[in-house]
Amino acid sequence: MPSEAIRTSPIIKLVIASGNAGKVNEFQHLLAGLNLAIESQPDGLDVEETGSTFAENARLKAVAVASATGCWALADDSGLSVRALGGAPGVHSARYASSDPSRISRLLQELEGAQDRSAEFTAALAVADPSGSVRLEVEGICAGLILPKPRGSGGFGYDPVFFVPSTGLTYAEMDKGLKGRIGHRGKAFVQLEPQLRSLLDG
Repeated sequence: MPSEAIRTSPIIKLVIASGNAGKVNEFQHLLAGLNLAIESQPDGLDVEETGSTFAENARLKAVAVASATGCWALADDSGLSVRALGGAPGVHSARYASSDPSRISRLLQELEGAQDRSAEFTAALAVADPSGSVRLEVEGICAGLILPKPRGSGGFGYDPVFFVPSTGLTYAEMDKGLKGRIGHRGKAFVQLEPQLRSLLDG
């Protein structure tokens, strides 16, 4: 899409390259200040995540969704890397088990007896234009610790066991505003937002 068309379009459709409702809702909150119509990726569109890094997988998903929809696409590949587990679950965070409770259960079992419970959440974001070309890439990281028991009822994924010492809270205990400021996706978005605004303004 030429920059002239972007400038004259009052609202630009941006497809979030995810079927994860929690992730799409988080991006709707983060992107609220931009003149965008946010949609989740089409049902049935399944992108194989074959990358060995978060950045590679974000790129793959952004390109695939932009190409399939003919719209701007924003992809996020994020996950939890635990030092005592050699960086696992890493890019396999979402596939570590079949549900959020079972993923947390497996993680806590594998960390039983571990002295070092340090971990970090990473979010890699990629934006592709309607032709499928990647135009922006950023990455955000939030360091924390894995608690022995879940705390809090908010968030999704590993949020109830990911504790951020500077806040005294797990991700699942934070409100959206705080998580948006200090979380991995929020940190990535702080870098992305001005670049995305400039890009879409032409």
